[in-house]
Amino acid sequence: MEFAKNLLSDNVKVLKSQVSKTAYQGVAIAMASIIVATLGVCFYQTSGISLEGLAKAQSENYGLWMLDSIPFIFGFWGQYSSSIIAYQAGAMVFDQTQELRSRAEIMEKQANYSATHDIATDLPNRALFYDRVEQAILSANNQNKMLSILLVEFANFKEVYDTLGRNSSDLILKQIATRLQNVVLGTDSVARIDGNIFSLLVPATDKENAGLLLAKNVQLALDPSFKVERLNLAIHNNIGIVNFPEHGEDVDTLVQKAGVALFMAAKSHEGYEVYTPSFDDHSPRRLTLMSELRQAIEREQLHLYYQPKISLKSGQLYGAEALVRWHHPRHGFISPDEFIPMAERTRVIKHLTLWALKKTFRQCADWHNQGLSLIVSVNLSTRDLHDPELPDIIAGIAASTGINPGWMMLEITESSIMTDPERSLDIIQRLHEMGYQLSIDDFGTGYSSLAYLKKMPLTELKIDKSFVSDVLQSENDAVIVKATINLAHNLGLKVTAEGVESKQIFDLLNSYDCDIAQGYFFSKPISIDAFNLWMQNHAAANRQNPDPS
Repeated sequence: MEFAKNLLSDNVKVLKSQVSKTAYQGVAIAMASIIVATLGVCFYQTSGISLEGLAKAQSENYGLWMLDSIPFIFGFWGQYSSSIIAYQAGAMVFDQTQELRSRAEIMEKQANYSATHDIATDLPNRALFYDRVEQAILSANNQNKMLSILLVEFANFKEVYDTLGRNSSDLILKQIATRLQNVVLGTDSVARIDGNIFSLLVPATDKENAGLLLAKNVQLALDPSFKVERLNLAIHNNIGIVNFPEHGEDVDTLVQKAGVALFMAAKSHEGYEVYTPSFDDHSPRRLTLMSELRQAIEREQLHLYYQPKISLKSGQLYGAEALVRWHHPRHGFISPDEFIPMAERTRVIKHLTLWALKKTFRQCADWHNQGLSLIVSVNLSTRDLHDPELPDIIAGIAASTGINPGWMMLEITESSIMTDPERSLDIIQRLHEMGYQLSIDDFGTGYSSLAYLKKMPLTELKIDKSFVSDVLQSENDAVIVKATINLAHNLGLKVTAEGVESKQIFDLLNSYDCDIAQGYFFSKPISIDAFNLWMQNHAAANRQNPDPS
């Protein structure tokens, strides 16, 4: 308050000094008028100008007496007016400044709120939920108590979304959020951590079955139908449950295991499951891989392999796809199909993506510095496309490695888009505006909407190898492949066929006017040293035999 008073006082002084200048000017004008008038009267009375004449004019002329008082009136009135005006102006400036500060504070609070809350449901988002779980773990440890985490899946969300659209789907999500908030106890926390997944935290409890009891209550709460667009809709839900410290001692492990329990709940009759080690396909090995994956990233135990992409028309090397490989010191080679889904269930995927982007960008820059004009592809996960920081992260990596965005192809899957189409499209559009090429990977396996496909600023469409590998034996696959190529070309996209494993498939795809081929017919994914050697041999073979085959 004291600061505000001082600020207002300072403003008044500055403004008063400015306004006072005008008052002084008025006084000066009045003084000049008196002098001129006195000289005129003196000259009129004595036909000349003299000190005696001036004194006589002042002493005998009543009009000059009144004129003599005007400077004092001007001075007094000017000072009074300047004080009033300066104070009012200062107060006005102060009020406007306060209003601007208030608006800035409100906008800052809104920005902070948006960063930690889900827009559609107004619930805490993943980041805030994770923070609350971490605090709850510390509290439970101090009190020697347990806590439970529930993941609640809106199982038929995609069906509802495809049928009714975004607005109606968001309305149902809000209704679900309301029911969940009213079914939990006062200390429990509800959040929306993914497109169709809500999470519930039961902190610091002595009841071993607290999570199970809450799951049953959640089912009862979600059982009545939801009303939207005059329709009564039934929501299918599955619930995965984990307990601390029984199932893990950190939030990443707990959420990952809750995801496993959620997957098993979808297969169970009850619709809910408490995690047990028997759910893990590779127990006990799989239980340790999650924490070891983070360590593997930090210790550079992961490697990027590259698989060539060949232009069918010219037979020249078009580019390469970067693929992550993990050679575990104890378990040997671990398939990406095993460790990447684990990473996607937790925040480890962000570290994995950051590591892969840095490596591929740097390697792409090295190749271009050597005069090799390759387009390097790197995969983005579902979680990546929901991260508003992704474009800024990529911009920073690009600046540090010196690459041109046009050299990179960012591959995204159909399923990652359909989980949260609007948010994904926003990230995709930002990356496109930055100059990056975008490819939709594994096309045909994610049931994506053509309405969204035509909205996306894509460069490439990749046909999944499950269609390409059987194209010679399956007439249906051949029809799908040919139709997909025509569709992509009509949309102005290049087409890459994965899984090209023979000369016959290569020739058939060439007859379909496919643009790019990728598969074991050319090379399996290989290390960077092996890939550099492969490029030399391929270039030499092309010089000797220009036939693409």
